[in-house]
Amino acid sequence: MTLAYIGLGSNLSDPAAQIRQAVNHIKSIPNSQLKKISSLYFSRPMGPQDQPDYMNAVLALNTQLSALALLDHLQAIENNAGRVRKENRWGARILDLDIILFGNETINNERLTVPHYGMKAREFVLIPLAEIAQTLLLPDGDRVAELAKNIATNDLKIHSQLD
Repeated sequence: MTLAYIGLGSNLSDPAAQIRQAVNHIKSIPNSQLKKISSLYFSRPMGPQDQPDYMNAVLALNTQLSALALLDHLQAIENNAGRVRKENRWGARILDLDIILFGNETINNERLTVPHYGMKAREFVLIPLAEIAQTLLLPDGDRVAELAKNIATNDLKIHSQLD
């Protein structure tokens, strides 16, 4: 089993409901088991500010799948929610599911970069991740708790519990 951390985000079509529904679908991914889930957070959008605020969470998932097989399942969940991939990387979206970490692996190919390339600069990833994995060390040796403690919060706020 590999412990993977998945970032969840939404800012369209009832974001809290989108994330709750995604969590339910993630629970049904074969050969995988949900271990923990963070609170649901409000965050300001990255990139264009002329879009609604986001809701974000991070979950821990034990899986026997490969990273790419897990990615396929996550992208199918996004597609089923109505996700449309656009050129605007930081635009509004119904659902965004990202593999933040996959065990202690470093993956860099055309489909997947793990650890997630922007995780250390994103409060909406680090703070929920630290909430569920306080002692976690990244593959480069950085401590998630230290990174989360030192990042600007940008008005990140807890919305509610997910479990």
